[in-house]
Amino acid sequence: MAKKKTNIHGVGKRKRAVARAYAKVGSGKIFINNELLDVMQPELIRMMISEPAVLAGATAKKLDIDVKVTGGGVWGQATAARQAIADVLVQTDKNLKEKFLNYDRSLLKADPRRTEPHKPSRSRAGPRRHKQRSKR
Repeated sequence: MAKKKTNIHGVGKRKRAVARAYAKVGSGKIFINNELLDVMQPELIRMMISEPAVLAGATAKKLDIDVKVTGGGVWGQATAARQAIADVLVQTDKNLKEKFLNYDRSLLKADPRRTEPHKPSRSRAGPRRHKQRSKR
């Protein structure tokens, strides 16, 4: 007989932000960097992060999910956390994968775009910036 996993680990990434989600059997609470999701501000970000849990329904109510997010900005961190939560929920219940993909593919599939590295000799100005030239 297979042993049931007690701790499940999921990862989400967006731009420079990386989120690691840890789930264990509980009462359906979600913490983002030790802060309860229900008290997070702004409300739009809170709603976006909670989408996978709302779609999962009863599966999410059985788990306590703790998400640690580092790097990036506010929106990048929110998208990464959302992805990590979805990853944990899919590992718990494989039937959710198709549901998540039909709703929003970015819940399970990371966006591969990253910022372009700055080039030498003009590294403060940006990756493609050149010296200003006079036309006349």
